[in-house]
Amino acid sequence: MSLRDFSPLYKWGFSINTPKFLIPLFANNLLSAGNDAIAPVEDVTYNDRDGPIIQKRKRNHKMKERMESETGGIAQSAAASIEEVIAQREYEQANEDRKPSCRLDTTLEVAPMKEEAKKKDEATPLPERSDAEILELVKQGKLPPYMLEKTLGDMERAVRIRRLLLESNLARDGFNMQPLPFEQFDYSSVFGRCCENVIGYVPIPVGVAGPMLLNGENVHLPMATTEGCLVASTHRGCKAISVSGGATAVVTTNGMTRGPCVRMKSAKEAAQLKAWLEEPENFAQVKSDFDSTSRFARLRDIKVAIAGRNAYIRFRSSTGDAMGMNMISKGTEKALAFIQQAFPDMLIVSLSGNYCTDKKPSSMNWIEGRGKSVVCEAIIKGDIVESVLKTTVRAMVELNTQKNLIGSAMAGSIGGFNAHAANIVTAIFIATGQDPAQNVESSNCLTIMEPTDDGNDLYISCTMPSIEVGTVGGGTHLPAQSACLDLLHVKGASEENPGRNAEKLAEVVCAGVLAGELSLMAALAAGHLTRSHMQLNRAK
Repeated sequence: MSLRDFSPLYKWGFSINTPKFLIPLFANNLLSAGNDAIAPVEDVTYNDRDGPIIQKRKRNHKMKERMESETGGIAQSAAASIEEVIAQREYEQANEDRKPSCRLDTTLEVAPMKEEAKKKDEATPLPERSDAEILELVKQGKLPPYMLEKTLGDMERAVRIRRLLLESNLARDGFNMQPLPFEQFDYSSVFGRCCENVIGYVPIPVGVAGPMLLNGENVHLPMATTEGCLVASTHRGCKAISVSGGATAVVTTNGMTRGPCVRMKSAKEAAQLKAWLEEPENFAQVKSDFDSTSRFARLRDIKVAIAGRNAYIRFRSSTGDAMGMNMISKGTEKALAFIQQAFPDMLIVSLSGNYCTDKKPSSMNWIEGRGKSVVCEAIIKGDIVESVLKTTVRAMVELNTQKNLIGSAMAGSIGGFNAHAANIVTAIFIATGQDPAQNVESSNCLTIMEPTDDGNDLYISCTMPSIEVGTVGGGTHLPAQSACLDLLHVKGASEENPGRNAEKLAEVVCAGVLAGELSLMAALAAGHLTRSHMQLNRAK
């Protein structure tokens, strides 16, 4: 270390007023005293080859003279050391440009190598980089996780890296992704269609109930569920129906709905809009625009409700073999644009004003229907009620009245006049790729039981006004779900009669509910419910 190494201190403005203050310079045991030890160096530059040495030599001699005159014996005792340091420093400075500098070599050689490596990494296409490199880019925010599939072009690899990211984020919680499978799955059928930010899939057991004789055909019901006893119970109901001659199901109405909310300037204008839409010629023009958006969408009717200056317009349309929410939304937008031409001040508050009503309990769906309205019925022979269902006709009828009718009324239920319709609806929905959330309105069901044939046999029916299903779109194209639809002979769209496959699926759902209602009510009537669940749910 030499005086030059203290030059930053000079620039920072350090000063010591005590002239006899000693600053030890740890190189060569040099002692400098007073202000001279930290005097600013204003006339020394370090960039030229010859000039700096002459300037530094002058400064060094000047410093020596000051030290000898001001410090007396201290400077004299250190004179020899100062001479050695000055000589050594002059020699080093004279040869500084001739000798290679390690620091300079680092700048010229190591830094360019790092820069070159960085450029090489940046030039490497992302799909060719390692999982660790991709993961680091995601963590740095340079690559959004949802873009992994599109960026890498490898669906399964994208899922694997996303799992690594999740594991690293939850490492402190001891989270383990291993039980959630992700391999051997066709993610190309999911990306951009069914799910985002995929990290795997959840295997759900699929059981089969039946066959059940429905409309003259034997039908097997695929049911995806984790509730023990459900498939077995439904299977028993199918058996009782089949050996009694089968069930009959019919679709009474068919139409998906969308109910936007619009706002007028006043309640009077809202009433004028309602009257305008109810005019046949105006409806025909709206229907023309609506129907132009799809090969299958056909507007059936429009209902309008007024609340203040708001108007709630419920469009109902057939949708072919699709469940149809996207289809009818597209048609509704086109129809609203046409209506705005007649009512320029109309403000579209929301494409969905909850007047549809989708995925929520609703008296509107219960009364008016939504999707497919279906009724399924069967007559169960008295001896079958006793031998298969282990109860009596009289006990079944009495229980249905007290539980499904009076009990549900006491609870203020909307569409819940049944034992457990939602169980069968949801199981078939999951197995066949339907929207499980739509079990809310699809499970609306009224179960009726009556004695018939002089009280010897049991008449049972299930009326379900809002079953929302499709055989195309949504999750119906996924391999497993598609296989379950194929099991029912309703896979894809019907070429001969567009819309018939979706109607048949709705009939199957209603018939499955009928079988489930029959078996559960028999178990309750006989007092077997708890025993059967304990036997099947706790089996070792």
